[in-house]
Parts: sequence; C-alpha cells; structure tokens
Amino acid sequence: MKLVRYGRPGAERPGAIDAEGKLRDLGRVIKDVTPAALAPAALRKLRAVNLARLPVVRGRPRLGCPLAGMGKMVCIGLNYTDHAAEVGMALPKEPTLFIKAPSAVCGPDDPIVRPRGAVKLDYEVELGVVVGRDARYVEEAEALRYVAGYCLVNDVSEREFQMEHGGTTTKGKSADTFGPTGPWLVTADEAGDPQTLALWTTVNGERRQDGNTAKMIFSVAALIAYVSRFMSLRAGDVISTGTPAGVGHGAKPPRYLQPGDVVEMGITGLGTQRHKIVASR
Repeated sequence: MKLVRYGRPGAERPGAIDAEGKLRDLGRVIKDVTPAALAPAALRKLRAVNLARLPVVRGRPRLGCPLAGMGKMVCIGLNYTDHAAEVGMALPKEPTLFIKAPSAVCGPDDPIVRPRGAVKLDYEVELGVVVGRDARYVEEAEALRYVAGYCLVNDVSEREFQMEHGGTTTKGKSADTFGPTGPWLVTADEAGDPQTLALWTTVNGERRQDGNTAKMIFSVAALIAYVSRFMSLRAGDVISTGTPAGVGHGAKPPRYLQPGDVVEMGITGLGTQRHKIVASR
C-alpha cells in the first residue's frame, strides 16, 4: 500500500495511491497517517480497505511528508562501499549515527532552501526505513518485523557546516528543508526486499548517483538492531540508511548545488522527488 499526505503545508490530508496510480482520499478511514496508523493491527485494517470506493482526488495537489508526527530521523553515515571509496575513507567497523532535526522534514517536491552563509550544499538519495512499533535491543534476525514501510529520503547536507564549524554532523544536516521525505510511504509487504533497490539522482538532468541497496555495508536489519542498542526506536521513527556514490562532495573537484539547480531522485518502487534550489531570504 502506498500512503501519502496531500495539501498545503500544515494542512495535509491522508491519502493512498491505488493500483492505477490515482490518488484516493483516506479521510473517511483515518484522520492522518500517524505513528498509530502504522501499528501492525492498524495497517492490516488499512490494507483491507477497498480503495476503489474512496473519492479520487482531482488535479495534482502538493504532496507532503507521508508521515505526520515523525518522532526522530536517525541517519547513517558512510554506509555504501562505493561512497566510502569515492571520499577515500576506510569501511567503518560499526555504523556511524547522527540525528536530523524533525524541523528539517519537508515534502518530496518542495524547494530546498540554501541557508545563509552556505557554500557547500549537497544531495544524498537514501532509503528511509519507517518503524511501525517500539523496538529496543532487537535481534537482527527479527529486525524487519519492526518495519512498517519504506520511503525515499533526500539527506540534504551543507558540507562546510558539517565539517568545518566545530564538529557534529547534525549541524550540517538539519537546516529547514534538509529532509525531503516521500512521496509515498510504501508498506513493507509491497516494498519487498530492501536490499535489492536501485537508487538514482540527477542534477539539471545529469545523472550523478546510480546505486543499489545491495551495496550497503550494514543492511537494513543490521541497522535496526544496532540503533536499538543505543536508543529506543518508536513507531513513527525513521532510519535514513546512507547514500551511494556520486554526491557532489565526492567529485573532483566538488560539485555543490547552486540556486536555480534542479535535483531529481528516485528509488525502485518508492517514487521520485524533484526540488529546485532557492537561496534563503
């Protein structure tokens, strides 16, 4: 099932994409796509809904983040073998974790705002894992049972803020609009094996990233188990699992985003995003 939220920022309504690609309004079924709606029993009820009986949403409304009330976004650094190679770093022995502020989250086609003083703006296409129930000290063999679904995340980064202003990766990852999420939250039963998905990014039509989740250093299951050792994962939390090679920072010379650039990206079965880069006012 493909769950969405549509409408102007702050007033999104719940919806679903049917088998024909039409947007159906879910307002008769749920008030919003919240963490409570992702619980196993709640998802079973949602999947039983006959979407053909629900109203079709006309036109092409804005899509927001497909999850309301996201708890936290835990991001993984350096989790693809080809990305580690392009930045000249050894493969990590354990996952690198950082947090992206919830205020960074925006819709899949919203503009990305380059912050004041930013000179090294970058993109990262990533698989987002949406947690469906509380998880603590999870065994890797059981980890995927805690997944409600998957989504596309652009882990937008400002490399100077990240690396040259006193440390902490979170500082370069959390500006407003630095967490585009969606367009859909695809339930785990429909998404299939999370380690077989192609990821790509273009900038102004030029292909920059062309990867596959098979090249992850730490699998989705391994990441859920690992993160749950250090913090409780709650329903509605998202783990953004790292990016493949082709980021602007890894190019020689680096190729950072500028106002006016258009970034597009996608993941197999999880939809696409399109963003125009704009300067902060």
